[in-house]
Amino acid sequence: MELLKAFGVDYKIFIAQLMNFAILFFVLYRFGYKPIFKFLENRKNKIQEGVEMAEEAKIKLEKAQEEKRAIIIEAKKEATKIMAKADELAQKKNEEVIEKIKKEVALIAAKEKDAIKTEREQILKEVKNEAADLIAFALEKILEEKVGTEKDKELIKKAMTIK
Repeated sequence: MELLKAFGVDYKIFIAQLMNFAILFFVLYRFGYKPIFKFLENRKNKIQEGVEMAEEAKIKLEKAQEEKRAIIIEAKKEATKIMAKADELAQKKNEEVIEKIKKEVALIAAKEKDAIKTEREQILKEVKNEAADLIAFALEKILEEKVGTEKDKELIKKAMTIK
């Protein structure tokens, strides 16, 4: 004890300081360290959860991008198929229209041929009648006597049939 007195330490004050220190340590530990460590532990856990969530979100994002790429590729394939079908249908429709037009042209050509044939026959009849009249007129002038209209027509028809 004398050694403590030599250093100027009073054991009563030392015990009081030791008790004060113990009380302060208990109060700080109870109301300071524990809440601070608890807060830090919670924060650490939240940060860890955030990092894990970020990793999960990154993985999900990568999966979503991969699915998006797959969907785009599938959509492009489907679009290509649709375009091929559309081209095929357009080609068939085009061929059908061309075939229909060809049939219509052939029908119109046939009708026109028939019309031309009928018109030609009509013109030939008219020419034959005119020729018969001219021949009758010429024969009348030549013969100066008229045999008769019926007889003339009969002679003319006979002459016209001999070619």
